[in-house]
Amino acid sequence: MRVVVLGASGNVGTSLLRSLADEPAVESVLGLCRRLPGASFPKVEWRVADVAHDPLRPHFHDADAVVHLAWLIQPARDQQAVRATNVDGSARVFRAAGDAGVKALVYASSVGAYARGPKDRRVDETWPTTGISTSFYSRHKAEVERLLDRFEEERPEVRVVRLRPGLIFKREAGSGIRRLFAGPLLPSFLIRRELIPIVPAAERLVFQAVHSYDVGDAYRLALVGDARGAFNIAADPVLDPPELGRILGARPVPVPPRVLRRGAALTYRLRLQPSEPGWVDMGLGLPLMDTRHAREELGWRPEHTASDALRDLLDGMREGAGIDTPPLAPGSAGPARAREFASGVGGRTG
Repeated sequence: MRVVVLGASGNVGTSLLRSLADEPAVESVLGLCRRLPGASFPKVEWRVADVAHDPLRPHFHDADAVVHLAWLIQPARDQQAVRATNVDGSARVFRAAGDAGVKALVYASSVGAYARGPKDRRVDETWPTTGISTSFYSRHKAEVERLLDRFEEERPEVRVVRLRPGLIFKREAGSGIRRLFAGPLLPSFLIRRELIPIVPAAERLVFQAVHSYDVGDAYRLALVGDARGAFNIAADPVLDPPELGRILGARPVPVPPRVLRRGAALTYRLRLQPSEPGWVDMGLGLPLMDTRHAREELGWRPEHTASDALRDLLDGMREGAGIDTPPLAPGSAGPARAREFASGVGGRTG
């Protein structure tokens, strides 16, 4: 099997490449990304391609499967550029895959595609994928779900799989996630569990996470099997304030949701951090997912708990961990972080 992976140099992409290294059904992998990485992986050839602008069909020639992971979170302050990659770029990927005669298309959807839902029970893959309107990330994920619906109608011969994971963590993504969500003003020495005395206990601030390695393996299973359709991907336990307090050794303190939202909006407006307030809206609004379908049909079993995934990420953020790829480049301290200030905190694409 020859596989093309778009967005192969990111958090999930590098975990998928790791998982495919020992997969006998996969003979070769073409990793497409906007900038060539320094890291190497078994079976992988790197090429430069931007899903928003570059021809894609030539890269899909003779491919058995395409995995579409390419997605922008930054520059959040340039919504036109972000949409050009996330929505318009996804349409270009789907069209090129269909025109090239690819047999399987695996797409990186997200829990973020879902509409507001319950926190006291878990929903399956039939829950509406209309997104959270105040989050650009969620709106884009919902729009691409509609594009993929139309693609499936027009190209029934293509086996389409969409994975909808929760938050995805690993140690090697520490520097990258820190740049995307915390910004340059967070000192490394503060990212220690013993120095975090409290966690906000806002109503409905309950979410799910999964280790990136386990997500990579879910994509591997989707590639080599014959499954179709959507699959929720998340590990236990659910990360609620009591569990976060246990992980961090911190005390949950009640905080009204509106205070969290206003704080996120203010610090974003003042360019103190790069995450627009829609991320808070997603954390408060998105439902909890039932993962039985992935376990039963894909045969997927996470090897890491959600709590261990979060611990792994925090350690990686403190250590400045990473991989030699542009999205995950290690080291996020000192002069190396000047670019984040120069671009306005949240205004860069790397």
